[in-house]
Amino acid sequence: MVVELAPDAPLPPVTTADAEQVHDAVVIGAGVIGLSIALRLVLANSARRVLVLERDSVAAGASRGNAGAYAFSDIEPLASPGILRKVPRWLFNPLGPLSLRPGYLPTLAPWLWRFWRASQPARVSASTTAQTALNRLSAAATLRLLDAVDATSMLHQDGNLHLYESTSQWKASLRGWEARRAHGIDFEHAHGPHVAERIAQWQPGLAPGFAAATFVPGWATIDDPHQLVRRIAGHCASRSVRFARATAKAITPLSAVVAVQLDGGCVVFGRHVVIAAGAWSHHLTHSLGDDIPLETERGYNTTLPPGAFDLRRQLTFPAHGFVVTPVAGGVRVGGAVELAGLNAPPNYQRSDAMLTKAKRFLPALKVEDGTRWMGFRPSLPDSLPVIGPARKDSRVLYAFGHGHLGLTQSAATAEIVEALIAGQTPTLDIAAFSPRRFV
Repeated sequence: MVVELAPDAPLPPVTTADAEQVHDAVVIGAGVIGLSIALRLVLANSARRVLVLERDSVAAGASRGNAGAYAFSDIEPLASPGILRKVPRWLFNPLGPLSLRPGYLPTLAPWLWRFWRASQPARVSASTTAQTALNRLSAAATLRLLDAVDATSMLHQDGNLHLYESTSQWKASLRGWEARRAHGIDFEHAHGPHVAERIAQWQPGLAPGFAAATFVPGWATIDDPHQLVRRIAGHCASRSVRFARATAKAITPLSAVVAVQLDGGCVVFGRHVVIAAGAWSHHLTHSLGDDIPLETERGYNTTLPPGAFDLRRQLTFPAHGFVVTPVAGGVRVGGAVELAGLNAPPNYQRSDAMLTKAKRFLPALKVEDGTRWMGFRPSLPDSLPVIGPARKDSRVLYAFGHGHLGLTQSAATAEIVEALIAGQTPTLDIAAFSPRRFV
C-alpha cells in the first residue's frame, strides 16, 4: 500500500529514535534527486534503513515548478566559445533570456571564470560527450523508475519543437544540431517554402512567420513534476523510508559511521550520507575538503489553468530562452536564466515578459489566472552534475548540480549512487562527474 502524502504537509521533526539508531543511508534533500536515490536504495535492498532529511517540505524547490521535461537530447553545456562577450548584454537586460544582477557580479566572478574555462572547445566537447552518456542511461533508468512508482501513464513522449523566427536564427543553431547528430540524437528540420504547413502539423495555432523549426522526437514530458515527486515520496514511505524536517549543518566522518549535525544541536548517524540538497548542497561540502563552485540559475514561470491552449507538445523558443509546456492539465510558460544568488527577491517581471512573448507566438493563449513561480537550478560551470564520493571519505556521496536536467537525470543518478553504496561499479563511467574536477 502506497502512503499518500498531503501536498505541502510539514515533515515531522527528527525523533530520539532517529538520533539513536544508525541508518544505512542518510539522504539530505527531498527533491526529485534525493527521493529517487532513497527509493532506489530500498528497491535494491528492502532491509536498508534510510532517513531523508529536508529543510523545507517534499519537492519544495526546483522539483515543484520545473517544466516537467525529460530533455534527453539536451546535451550541450550552457558555456560555449565566446560566451563571456555576452556579459555586458546580460547586465543591462534584466528581462532577457540570461540576466545578471550587477550587484551580484563580484560574488559571481569566480564562477564566471570557471564558466569561461568550460567554454573552451575541447572542454565543451568533453562535457557534451559526458552529458550524452548520462542522458542515455537516464532514458532507460527513467522508465524503470516510473514503472516502480506506477507512473508510466504520466509520461508523454510527444517530442519537442524548436521554433525560429528567422533563417539566421536557425542557421546559427545548426552547429548544435550537428553535435547532437554526431551523438546519435534524432531530429527533423523544417524550412523553406512549406515550413508553415509542416509547423502546423506539429502544433496548430501558432502565429505565422516562423522561418524554420526543428522537431526532436526523443523528448518527453510528465503530467505534473510536483505530483510525480510526491508519488515517489509516497512509495519511499511505503517501504519504511523515514522523513524528517531538519537542516544539515555539517558532516563529520567518524571511524564506524558518518555524523550529520543538524540545526538545534541534534546529530544523526549513517553508514553512508548522500548530499542531494540542490542549490544548498555546496554549503555542506567545505568541511569535507571539496570546494564545489555551485551557482544558482534562478528560473521563472507562469502556470496557466486547463483550457489555456490546445498544446500538443513542448515548444522551445531558443532566441528568447523559454519553453511552453503542457503540465498539470494546463500550460506552463517559463525558463530563462537569472544569476542573482539565493537571497535576492524574485523579479516576477521576468515571468510576465515570457508570458507576453508566449501570447505573441500563440495568439489564442489565455493568459488569465496564471500562477507565477521562481525556483533555483543548482548549476556548475561545465553544466555537468557532481556525482561521486567526497574527497575525505567515500562514505559521503554527492549527487547535485544537475542544472536544467534534474528531472531528466534523476533516475540515472539514483542508480549510480545505489551502485556506489553497494560497493559495485556503476554501469556508467562517472569520472567526468567527479567532485575533484574543480581542483
